[in-house]
Amino acid sequence: MSAAPAGRPRLLVVGGTGGFVGRAVRKEFGPDWTLRSLHRSPDPAEASAGIEWVAGDASRPTEWGPILSGVDAVLNLAWYRTGGDRRFRPLAEGLETLIRACERSGVRRFVQISVPDAPDALESGLPYLARKRQVDRTLASSALDFVILRPTMLYGPRDKLLTVMLRTIDRYGRFPMFGDGAYHVSPLAVEDLARVIRREIVRPSRTIVPVGGPERWRYRDLTDLLFSALGRRPRYVQLTPRGAVRLARLLETFGSSLLYAYEVEWLLSDRLGLAPYAGLEPPLADVRPFVRSEAARRLGRSSPSPG
Repeated sequence: MSAAPAGRPRLLVVGGTGGFVGRAVRKEFGPDWTLRSLHRSPDPAEASAGIEWVAGDASRPTEWGPILSGVDAVLNLAWYRTGGDRRFRPLAEGLETLIRACERSGVRRFVQISVPDAPDALESGLPYLARKRQVDRTLASSALDFVILRPTMLYGPRDKLLTVMLRTIDRYGRFPMFGDGAYHVSPLAVEDLARVIRREIVRPSRTIVPVGGPERWRYRDLTDLLFSALGRRPRYVQLTPRGAVRLARLLETFGSSLLYAYEVEWLLSDRLGLAPYAGLEPPLADVRPFVRSEAARRLGRSSPSPG
C-alpha cells in the first residue's frame, strides 16, 4: 500500500466509495484526504481518483492489521438494505472485529453511519435494525473516539427516494398514499451528510448524533411538491396503513426492491422527521431546487421551471 502524501490524513472507507453515500464521501474528502476503500471488486472510478482499493469483505474473517496501517480514521458505510439474520449476523460480527482491531492499531476516530430510531418491534425483530444496533453498542462500549451518525431519509442523484417517487408520478400520474400522510420526514441531501461526516470526523467525542435535513415536512406536503414540480395535480391511491404494509410485502415476494414493508412501518411511525443538524456553513440544502431540477430532467427541460 502506498504512503499517504505528507499532511494528508488517511481515511479507511469500509464498504467502498462507489455507492450512494460513498460517492458523496469521495467527492468531499478526495481533495485533501488519502482514501483507502475496502470492498470486494475494483471500481474504475476509484482507480481514476487515485483511491487505494483493498480487496475485502467485512462480513468474512479479515486480517485488519495491515489494512489499518497508517489509517487515521475509519468510516463504516457497509450495510445491506434487506435480508435475514444469516446475512446480517456475519457482517455485524465482522464489524465488531474491526472495532477491536482499531483499538489495537491506534486508530484515532471511528465514524459509524447508522439509522434513526424505529418502532420497538422493528428494533428487536428486524435483523437489519437489531444487528445495526449491535454494532452501535459495541462501538459505544469501545475505547475509541467515535461518532454514530443517524441520518434521516437521504436524497441526491440516483437515489432510491425522491428520484424514484418522481419517476413513479411521471409514469403513472398517481402515487400511493399511506394513511393520512400526516407523519413527517426531513429529507437530507447526501452531499450534506458527507459534509457532516467531515465536520464530525475531526471533533474528538464519544457521541450519537441524529442528522435531519433543514426542514421538517409533512409527508403529504412533500409528495404534493413532487406533483407540482412535474406540472401535475396531486392524485393519490389511498391505502390504509395495514394495506400499505401488505402491498409492500407483496412487492417483496415478487422480488421488487422499490419499497420494503419495514420502510413503510418506519415511515408511518413518524420517527423520520428529525431536527436539522446544526453548525454547517453553508447551511443544509433546501430540497426544493433538487426536486425542480430532477423534475425538469424527466420532462426534458434544459432548466427547472420557476416556483
